[in-house]
Amino acid sequence: MTTKTTTHILGYPRVGSQRELKFAQEKYWQGDIDQAELKEVGSLLRHRHWGDQSGAGLDFVSVGDFAWYDHVLGTSMLLGHLPKRHRKGFPDLDTLFRVARGKAPTGCSCAAADMTKWFNTNYHYLVPEFSADDEFTVSWQQLFEEVAEAKQAGHAVKPVLLGPVSYLWLGKEKEAGFDRLSLLPRLLTAYQQILSKLAKLGVEWVQIDEPVLALELPAAWAESFNLAYQVLHGSPKLLLTTYFDNITHHLDNITKLKIDGLHVDLSAAPAQLDEIVDALPENWVLSAGVINGRNVWRADLSALLARLQPVKAALGDRLWLGSSCSLLHSPIDLDLETDLDPEVRQWLSFAKQKCREITLLAQALDGSVVAQEECERYSAPIKARAASERVNNPQVRQRSAAITDALAERKLPYAERARLQRQSLGLPLLPTTTIGSFPQTGEIRTQRRDYKAGRLSEQDYTQAIQGHIADAIARQEKLDLDVLVHGEAERNDMVEYFAELLEGFAVTRFGWVQSYGSRCVKPAVIVSDIYRSEAMTVGWTTYAQSLTKKPVKGMLTGPVTILGWTFPREDLSREDIANQIALALRDEVADLQANGIKVIQIDEPAIREGLPLKASQWQTYLNWAVKAFRISAASAEPETQIHTHMCYSEFNDIIKSVAALDADVITIETSRSDMELLKAFEEFAYPNEIGPGVYDIHSPNIPDVAQIVQLAEKAEQLIPAERLWINPDCGLKTRNWAETEAALGNMVAAAKQLREQWQAKAV
Repeated sequence: MTTKTTTHILGYPRVGSQRELKFAQEKYWQGDIDQAELKEVGSLLRHRHWGDQSGAGLDFVSVGDFAWYDHVLGTSMLLGHLPKRHRKGFPDLDTLFRVARGKAPTGCSCAAADMTKWFNTNYHYLVPEFSADDEFTVSWQQLFEEVAEAKQAGHAVKPVLLGPVSYLWLGKEKEAGFDRLSLLPRLLTAYQQILSKLAKLGVEWVQIDEPVLALELPAAWAESFNLAYQVLHGSPKLLLTTYFDNITHHLDNITKLKIDGLHVDLSAAPAQLDEIVDALPENWVLSAGVINGRNVWRADLSALLARLQPVKAALGDRLWLGSSCSLLHSPIDLDLETDLDPEVRQWLSFAKQKCREITLLAQALDGSVVAQEECERYSAPIKARAASERVNNPQVRQRSAAITDALAERKLPYAERARLQRQSLGLPLLPTTTIGSFPQTGEIRTQRRDYKAGRLSEQDYTQAIQGHIADAIARQEKLDLDVLVHGEAERNDMVEYFAELLEGFAVTRFGWVQSYGSRCVKPAVIVSDIYRSEAMTVGWTTYAQSLTKKPVKGMLTGPVTILGWTFPREDLSREDIANQIALALRDEVADLQANGIKVIQIDEPAIREGLPLKASQWQTYLNWAVKAFRISAASAEPETQIHTHMCYSEFNDIIKSVAALDADVITIETSRSDMELLKAFEEFAYPNEIGPGVYDIHSPNIPDVAQIVQLAEKAEQLIPAERLWINPDCGLKTRNWAETEAALGNMVAAAKQLREQWQAKAV
């Protein structure tokens, strides 16, 4: 007798297909709606998304995956565990926003929590802060309220809960001589209370996420799972959930745990399936994460069916099907993309469609001949893509194949370049600059939208953007910044802009993905070989340079970041894609300097997040990632100063590779961590110039001169003053002009104060 395959996903996108949550959050923060109206938007989205899941035929809907800002911060709220500066009073929604942003409609303004990347994704989470005297108390009821809400709506629910070991791993100690793993027994008491409350609500299964099992953990951390799940085992049943890479290196330990099922990512690591099936305890279910939650390509269901039929025969109803990871990393609905090229469109699948892929595959596995035939029809376009003439370009392949090591080398070493650049640029001690973008006002967005819709002529659009550039240059000159930027008024996004101008990409209208809080990005899709057919930035940059005698930076996004922040094709290696992009950028660098641009910034904020999860595999990735950057920059003459930028990445452990980029100047995020990210420089003598960010642009709080001076003085203890720059953490597109000018004014004043102090000391 055929047994039924249980279906589910690990989580659904939160923001809404039209970014409804983003707009409601921002209206609430600005005081345009009240908290009840904000919560109503959240409720409407949750019910819609549960409906998408149940409407696709999934057996469970995921509950607890919704977050007002970030699910790790939501876990901290659930556990009553917030940074000590935010612990006054009972935690409410404004408490959450103060932790995330440093400011909310009510309460004091306190420093926001540190923010960093979620494993190797472009999603950011709020870092928990741990101290030896921490206690954990279940005091935030959102999870339980949403379980009751979903059950009342008639859904079979599966709560999603970040596991205790991963929660501790993702945090940081706030005091020396203390190991946060020592808090595990106290933390488990709170988790027991959470599970008990869920059991009383009638929950049968809980998805408990332990993504750190994909890492090569220290022995003490790996062994801590034994205690954790011995304590937590009971009711409800626990589905231990892993994703982003294989877990076979921990399999012997995992199979000894007191759990009821295991989820594995068979999209990122398909080869682990047989070993896991062979080792699976006979009373466990296996949730096979076969539908890719991190990319937008349609699944080849016919191939998956053939691969899983032996597993189904072996496990019967103990086989579940699901997404590889949370669909948080996918856009919501492909049906909205009516403007996409029809051939490209039939190659893709977004979150809503992925839910249907899971149920169709399950029906086929369960023996439905109709479903099996539908799997064949559904898979036909993605099979045909391999032979599509639009995918492979012989000229691009030939140029990539001709890459040599010499192509990645500047003509002179840094020390000689620096001397020439000082002569050419004439910059003062502690030169000031910004990272690139300035506020994207409503007027700018409207003009860009009208131009794309044909409501604004090209001539009128060009005049409008030139007006914004002239305004940005005038404001920077008034502030007395040293190296200026054109402000990027013409750019919708630092990656999508280039995707629209390079050949080989497809862009969507509604393919939004949450990056953090209300910040969403719209990744393009790499559909074919990449090349540059014409200059992309030269016109706007040279116009800006014509307005000032100060140097204006040419602004480019680096090859690894363009790769990392798009949906890549899956039939070509990441290294090959990065090299194609690097060659296109190399041509742009040559054109910029040929047109008089003396400073060019090639941003690489994604280089750290692109690391494989297993440290033993890092160097292979870093070798080609660094080489791709160097290829893009090496067309620059020695007098041309190459900058790069990294933000919200723990890059201390790859500091040697950061130095190997050989950028003349690197600007990095350090203010939110109070310069903690500079610890690597205690042991590593960074050879080139560096601008550690002194202004946290993701918070509306304005830093005063004294705060900036204090941060710069910390940096000067590790970096010689003659190689220090003063700059914000990141681009300023999300801020308004009043905040921007106030903060930058203080930043320039701080730099001038420090120049006087340090030059006086030198005398």
